[in-house]
Amino acid sequence: MSTCSYEARAFGVHSAMSSKEAYERCPQGIFISGNYEKYQAIGLQVREIFKRYTDLVESMSIDEAYLDVTENKLGISSAIKIAKLIQHDIWNELRLTASAGVSYNKFLAKIASDMEKPHGLTVILPDEAVTILSAMPIEKFHGVGKKTVEKLHELGVYTGKELLEISEMELIDRFGRFGYDLYRKARGISNSPVKANRIRKSIGKERTYGKLLYTEEDAKKELSSLAKRVSESLVKHSKKGKTVVLKIRCGDFTTLTKRLTLDHKTDPAEELERVAHGIFKQIAELPKGIRLLGMTVTNF
Repeated sequence: MSTCSYEARAFGVHSAMSSKEAYERCPQGIFISGNYEKYQAIGLQVREIFKRYTDLVESMSIDEAYLDVTENKLGISSAIKIAKLIQHDIWNELRLTASAGVSYNKFLAKIASDMEKPHGLTVILPDEAVTILSAMPIEKFHGVGKKTVEKLHELGVYTGKELLEISEMELIDRFGRFGYDLYRKARGISNSPVKANRIRKSIGKERTYGKLLYTEEDAKKELSSLAKRVSESLVKHSKKGKTVVLKIRCGDFTTLTKRLTLDHKTDPAEELERVAHGIFKQIAELPKGIRLLGMTVTNF
């Protein structure tokens, strides 16, 4: 897990960039190791703040969630007021900024939340949605991936306005079921509800290393640490799994994954460590160095 500050972004640094390239673009930058345990703890505190206002909270990542405040615990009729109160609570208690987006569906709320970071509040009203989407680059449409963007560019679609001009049947012919969604997204239509009880299908942890791992001893030490963290998370969520997946990203960004399915469900760190070490022996390519290790348990 890695990211960059808004000051660093001014130099062309972004979160998907290698540390090497980031240093080349911003040599005066300050690089620090991540602290996932701390991020996770703070994330839980933020979610507790959300729960003061509504139980309809759909967590999308450690620092992002959808909230349905139509019926909220404080009986406040304004979603804008609730968003401001949540931002105030997060700053006052955790000294963290938070951006918020308010709209009539999840798709537009997500777009709104990205418009004024790191501490903005954007509202998209029903009569504004099509106008805002029409002026927006298609890359900014939440849920539209890189390959879809390339195909849309081939059709001459670069903005929401141009997407509006493509018929529903042509979009379905080109993109299948997703074409149906694209047609509606261009019109600000999305009926996906906030799902407060998402079914967890896997639990995993990973870590990116600024200094590559070259020895088997170092790699196994890190795997042991990952096994402990995954085990703690499994216990916390009362889960046990039969399948262990190991992910290794090498120094040249080649990514290798391999899984092993046991004949029983497990959660102890000692067994996860043993399994991870066994898988590692089969797929490791140490001469290239290792920049990321990840472990996931699934098949609950």
